[in-house]
Amino acid sequence: MALGLAVVLVIGVLVFNYFSGRQQGQSAQTESQKSQEQKEAETKLPTTHTVTIGETLWSISEKYYKSGYNWQDIQKANDLTDGDVIEAGQTLTIPSVPVIVPEGQITSGVTSEAAKPKEESYTVVHGDNLWNIAVAQYANGYRWVDIAKANNLTNPGLIHAGNILTLPE
Repeated sequence: MALGLAVVLVIGVLVFNYFSGRQQGQSAQTESQKSQEQKEAETKLPTTHTVTIGETLWSISEKYYKSGYNWQDIQKANDLTDGDVIEAGQTLTIPSVPVIVPEGQITSGVTSEAAKPKEESYTVVHGDNLWNIAVAQYANGYRWVDIAKANNLTNPGLIHAGNILTLPE
């Protein structure tokens, strides 16, 4: 009886190790597939992209340009009237355009006068949005991201008249 139990345990361990080794081989293969996909993401532009579930123009722009700010270029290249409405399976043209890097995110270590806001804070009025506030205060609409971060806004598209926003340098 003890000998039978030992044989069953040895066979069980061998079977377990065999399947574990196969899974590790598959995960290594999956890792190499992922690195191949990353290399393909650095493709020469222009190219096309098939939208998958959960993607936005911003995330697609980050994938191809390493900057989400080029989402409008993708929208224009595909004649999309609403950049928020794309569907899984839709094929988009990814144009060859210069990468947009907002002035406030340039990592030169030097802060220019244009990067500073006109005021330290701003009181929201009816009809305002972060883009318009950034244009008015920084002469750069892309600084809306900095305003949203400085004020810990969980939904930057929702601001109310009377809110007082801190304007970062």
